[in-house]
Amino acid sequence: MDQEARLKRLKFRAWHRGTREADYMVGGFFDAYGAGWTEAEMDWFEALLEEQDVDIMGWALGTIAVPPQWQGPLMDAFRKLDFIRIP
Repeated sequence: MDQEARLKRLKFRAWHRGTREADYMVGGFFDAYGAGWTEAEMDWFEALLEEQDVDIMGWALGTIAVPPQWQGPLMDAFRKLDFIRIP
């Protein structure tokens, strides 16, 4: 899959989580940062999308400790939550 197709697929999956709150959080993060991601960063995000929304949201809000495999610069950016735009 070429990079453009992969980014489109990731965007769709990020914005179709099942709840509006998760859509704004995960989709907003993708919109803010996704265009500039490397292959490794896309791999990280793609794997993150396989996690449960309740866990992802808990990590972002700081109510659940972030597991070691998700810690790093992308999770640090995600946890800032400064990318969420609610219309």
